[in-house]
Amino acid sequence: MLTIRDLVKVYPGPVTALQGINLDVPPGMFGLLGPNGAGKSTLMKILAGLLEATSGQVFLDGEDVLSRPERIRQHLGYLPQEFGFYPHLTGEKMLTYLLKLKGVEAPGGLKKLVAELLLRVNLQDAAKRRVKGYSGGMRQRLGIAQAIAGDPRLIIVDEPTAGLDPEERLRFYRILAELAADRIVLLSTHIVEDVAVLCPRFAVIRKGRLVAQTSPSEACQAIEGKVFEGRLGREERAEIQGRGQVIQSILVEGKNRVRVYLPDGVPLAGFEPVQANLEDAYLLLMQDAAQVPRPQAEAPALAAGGAA
Repeated sequence: MLTIRDLVKVYPGPVTALQGINLDVPPGMFGLLGPNGAGKSTLMKILAGLLEATSGQVFLDGEDVLSRPERIRQHLGYLPQEFGFYPHLTGEKMLTYLLKLKGVEAPGGLKKLVAELLLRVNLQDAAKRRVKGYSGGMRQRLGIAQAIAGDPRLIIVDEPTAGLDPEERLRFYRILAELAADRIVLLSTHIVEDVAVLCPRFAVIRKGRLVAQTSPSEACQAIEGKVFEGRLGREERAEIQGRGQVIQSILVEGKNRVRVYLPDGVPLAGFEPVQANLEDAYLLLMQDAAQVPRPQAEAPALAAGGAA
């Protein structure tokens, strides 16, 4: 279990990046969802021992992470948002170099371990190719290969699918799902699909605060029957201001439509009920309006009708 209590990070300025984060992350895949600048990367760097917290506590299976970061590094795999590679090195040599930097010991030798890791991330056929010729997805898979070396208890991946094409993203999803079978994998992302596909549980972070801790199904159920889609004219726009919230404007077959959240479940004229999805729930949590569903203070799941 990864336990985070009252975690605060204040940068000079002062700029408060984290405002008292409290979170329990169980074994398996856990998502941290939020927009760019929400504080996700700051939290990841603190957990990885790369950044000092202003205050708070972090424990991994009872081990104090903040007071003894050197101890946690032995049980940690980390893939940052931007991972630097030497483009002139082959994938095999680059991974060997990274494992030496990490101080990874392999009973059968580093050469054997490197081959096993490249096979696990499906890069065995590209082992002799220079990294500069790798696609974005291949570089991410090389990054995850170094992260899993040493069989870490906790793996942190920060925005791992940003910029990947759909095929590479699916390939990366399968790798992460396999890794989560017997360890904690903390996935930080601003892409709702990443969480919907991979994470049984997730938390939403906004402006340095956690605004929800729930599951994809619970998040959708909290607003089910209250999401509608249609064309928003001047009259409907005036009516919705007192009743609900516009979630987003979307294009459907080239025509502009809007999705709206109406807590009373009564549609506007010309609007049709639609199935709520995780993107709807997430976009509502990013808004300030009082009628947006919020988690209860004591409960981990989203609760409709809470105060902002």
